[in-house]
Amino acid sequence: MKSFIYIITVVLITMVLQGCGEPPMTDIADKIVKVETPKGKYTTVNKSSGAYGRYQIMPKTAKHYTKKLNIDHSQWKKPENQDKIFMALLSDNIKQLKENGIEVNAFTVYGCHQQGATGFKCILKNERMSRYSYEKLRRNLPRKYKHISNEKLRKTWINYWKNKMS
Repeated sequence: MKSFIYIITVVLITMVLQGCGEPPMTDIADKIVKVETPKGKYTTVNKSSGAYGRYQIMPKTAKHYTKKLNIDHSQWKKPENQDKIFMALLSDNIKQLKENGIEVNAFTVYGCHQQGATGFKCILKNERMSRYSYEKLRRNLPRKYKHISNEKLRKTWINYWKNKMS
């Protein structure tokens, strides 16, 4: 039943958001799940960041979306609520990408999911980034890239995730 609800939710979001020439949202959602939780479990916990579930939703993000979607915050970890939160987040990220004139594809949607819409825009448009933003980029790269200079970090992050999400 949970899988059915997820599929229906993805299909409905796809129908609403699908624009001419854009990749199917189900493909994008599937790629994000494969990166975030290779086994697709709704109970996966990232002990270092606090992200939780199938889509690795941060607690602060869950708090925002439970309020926005009128979901009891204590129930956000339920699979059906994770699906609702993820679909709403995906929808908001796609809206932000379009508003910023950024192409919608698996890489850009995942970039927003991982870095936040504003952070991702700063990365792509080479805008000023905070020290925290650089730290966030480093945390989301394999160890071999951890000591790369800030000057090369953006390009390295972009290339790594473009390849991973293609």
